[in-house]
Amino acid sequence: MPAPRLHPGQGVPGDGKEFGIQAEQPSVDFAASQARKQKVVDGLWKGLQSLMKARKNTVFPGTGTLLPGRKVRLDDGRELQGDHVILAAGSVPRSLPGFEVDGRVVLTSDELLDLERLPASVVVIGAGAIGCEFASMMSDLGSQVTVLEVLPRIIPGCDRDVAEVVSRSFKRRGIEMRTGVQVHGHSPGENGTTVSFGDGEQVTVDAVVVSVGRRPGSEGLLAPGTGVKLDQRGFVAVDQWLRTGEEGVFAVGDLIATPDGPHPQLAHVGFAEGMLAIKQILGEPAVPVDYNRVPWCIYCHPEVAFAGMSEESAREAGLDVVVKKVPYSHNGRALILGETEGMVKVIAEKGPDGRAGRILGVHMVGPWVTEQLGQGYLSVNWEATPDEAAQFIQPHPSLSEQFGEAMLALTGRGLHY
Repeated sequence: MPAPRLHPGQGVPGDGKEFGIQAEQPSVDFAASQARKQKVVDGLWKGLQSLMKARKNTVFPGTGTLLPGRKVRLDDGRELQGDHVILAAGSVPRSLPGFEVDGRVVLTSDELLDLERLPASVVVIGAGAIGCEFASMMSDLGSQVTVLEVLPRIIPGCDRDVAEVVSRSFKRRGIEMRTGVQVHGHSPGENGTTVSFGDGEQVTVDAVVVSVGRRPGSEGLLAPGTGVKLDQRGFVAVDQWLRTGEEGVFAVGDLIATPDGPHPQLAHVGFAEGMLAIKQILGEPAVPVDYNRVPWCIYCHPEVAFAGMSEESAREAGLDVVVKKVPYSHNGRALILGETEGMVKVIAEKGPDGRAGRILGVHMVGPWVTEQLGQGYLSVNWEATPDEAAQFIQPHPSLSEQFGEAMLALTGRGLHY
């Protein structure tokens, strides 16, 4: 297997000699890496169990089915009665016809995270957030990766300029990117499997990772007679307050379909929805989740983070906008890290005087941007203007200076841009 590709922004020098480090060719013990991953996961799970116990929450292990009248039947036959019920059954990976998951050659994200040996070559079907994360990770660890996407570009929900940065980075690192192609099937053989796609094209690899989204975990969730409704895709229908058609029953997380457009399948969104449901149960003031302004983070390399409208969606909504893009190429901290690829892009509404007004969207791609989005997220959700946000001092040297530079540039007083 080829040597892993390591990045300074990930805490490891990409070219050791440039950083004054002399070392032999590094290698990856994937089984050891997976063992550490599982240790972290198990530790977090045990910590959660301790928190539940400390707060005197009673846990019933098993699978539950909602009955009429806010009753829940466990798979061992026991029944629980509640004044309120919150459905939070989550989601599972989707599969594709002709790509039956066997955990050896055809994998989803679930099986991939349990592998003890990294495949030398792999096809990733789907170039959304999860597909790009796994493609990036496996390439960095030494796999030869081919990404197949039916849509015209990768990360379709992302701002176009940001997606293009990721696409260029992937290609430069040797990840084969094929967009606008249909996948037809695969033919297993002695040495992996041959995937057919496009107009008669084929590629032979050790494994296939199917990353085409997730479906709701609603199978077997509802007994006949409840007022909870499922849409044609199996998602639980809720209103903006997360109320189902059954009095006193809420639903949250990947399980639900929101009334006004796609629902972000993100852990932190499910957490916010859980708090919204509990506040209503407790009779406290509550505010519905604004799904158009939630924070998104994609953990590929380079990282992606954004909140609010993209330039495309803002223009499609008929808004007149001002756009500013500030690259990391002249940022001191990025130069120290050796990670200058990427940019901060801000979309603001153009005011009557032609100046930038309300901040509509903040989009980042580059080193550790998933840790930098906070002030952009707050700016979007508080409907701040660049004049207001530019007043805040950015620490130096820091990657977050680029957000401050973008704000200054939108006021017409940028130092570099």
